Amino acid sequence: MPDDAKMPFLAHLEELRKRLIVCFSAIGIAFILAFNFRNILLQILQWPLTTDIIMGRQFPFIGFAHKPPIAKLTALGPAETLWVHFKVAFMGGLLLALPIVLYQIWKFIVPGLYPKERRFALPFVVLSTVSFLVGVIFCLFIVLPLAMNFLLTFDPTIQQMPRFGEYVDFTVKFLLAFGVIFELPLAMTIAARFGLVTPQFLARNRKYAILINFIIAAILTPTPDIFNQTMMALPMCLLYEVGIVAAKIVTRRSKPAES
Repeated sequence: MPDDAKMPFLAHLEELRKRLIVCFSAIGIAFILAFNFRNILLQILQWPLTTDIIMGRQFPFIGFAHKPPIAKLTALGPAETLWVHFKVAFMGGLLLALPIVLYQIWKFIVPGLYPKERRFALPFVVLSTVSFLVGVIFCLFIVLPLAMNFLLTFDPTIQQMPRFGEYVDFTVKFLLAFGVIFELPLAMTIAARFGLVTPQFLARNRKYAILINFIIAAILTPTPDIFNQTMMALPMCLLYEVGIVAAKIVTRRSKPAES
């Protein structure tokens, strides 16, 4: 029987307070570490401005070519550069502390689970972290170079000089959005494992999922153009299919154990 039924409301609040303290402490320490490497992080964020993606017919099918920056970043306010450095350090710290944050989330919901379900703690933390990082890497190396090349060279007669802060906000939002999006198969798998949904239900409602994916992409993309929305919606549709397959595997394996 879950321990959650035995815990009073105030005990839940106290447990939540402890988990939040650990999360914020981890993020704070990670922020200090990331601040020392903020220049490297900023160079990584500007990588899409100097990179062309080359499609090939042989493995690995995708190549990268260095080029001069397609735009020059500018700062219009006296505190803009300093603020951007702090923001980048915070996001780097958040990414660094992600495993600890996910583990604290899991520890908070553990009392409401059965003992056989609690063994998923380590796989949940590892797979969640890996999925998020894969989404960030995919966005940084594939999506952002394509998006920047499209947006900043759309009209070659206009000299592009984006604001430093706006560019960093744009790239960070894209990276975070793709990190969250790549958690979709894991979320679908967990929901199927706990009986909240079935693979048949997910497959039957595929057309609605595609519509929702495009709506979410339209909300999450920092720009209103259809190109960037499609760049986000298509991976979401593919990840939805991956989630269906994973849900089928999990439910198929869980039936013998429960019978």
